[in-house]
Amino acid sequence: MLTVDLQRAGISPGTRVLDVGCGGGRHAFACAARGADVVAVDASRGELEPVAALLAAMEEAGEITAPARGAVACADLAQLPFGRASFDRIVAAEVLEHIVDDEAALGELARVLTSDGLLVVTVPRFGPELVNWALSAAYHEVEGGHVRIYRRRQLVGRLRRAGFDVIGSHHAHALHSPYWWLRCLVGVDNDHNPLVRAYHRVLVYDIVRRPRWLHGIERLLNPLVGKSLVLYCRPRATALLSSPTDLARRGEGELVAAGGDRVAP
Repeated sequence: MLTVDLQRAGISPGTRVLDVGCGGGRHAFACAARGADVVAVDASRGELEPVAALLAAMEEAGEITAPARGAVACADLAQLPFGRASFDRIVAAEVLEHIVDDEAALGELARVLTSDGLLVVTVPRFGPELVNWALSAAYHEVEGGHVRIYRRRQLVGRLRRAGFDVIGSHHAHALHSPYWWLRCLVGVDNDHNPLVRAYHRVLVYDIVRRPRWLHGIERLLNPLVGKSLVLYCRPRATALLSSPTDLARRGEGELVAAGGDRVAP
């Protein structure tokens, strides 16, 4: 289940991609399968171990072929262990809402992105997220939980201060908003509630089978209750040069990584 539209982001063979706050690695896997040279970063070693294992399995199965590579790195987003302009694309999916000093993190993303690169940021959308917070403190008051709810204009302002212009946006995962409202209503840890279990089966069906009718319903609902806000951003100096797809064709070269805790899968 991807939040970022990889075609819109211009992910293509040879593109150097950084997936920050990668979690389970869903975007890293998809980018690598498209031929990109991917580094997945997370502050948790526990999160990275299965990501590294699956990237290695994908390579062994021929799902990642040269010159594409997959690697992981354990690092703080505010202190990335990479040189300036190391990546053509950066995916920051559902991570900034967890970071206290998000402006420092955005500054680091600006530093390691090429001048003609593309940053894709996704965060929980204000309205659906506000409902979750109102229904349950346990939803966000946990270690490593969400520290803020972004309004769109607030996030755009911080991106601009970091040197980015937003060139496109959309919403995603409308079917997931009611699911989390329900979870927050009955208790976020109450996995045995029959309504929660029934709804979860619907989501699994959607992810595994991706039926057209359900996908169509979600597309119609995304502008109204999409759980995630997705912003596509360019460094300001090149904001009007060309499309993301055009930029992807120029994103060639090998990854430059300066030190840090990098573990090849």
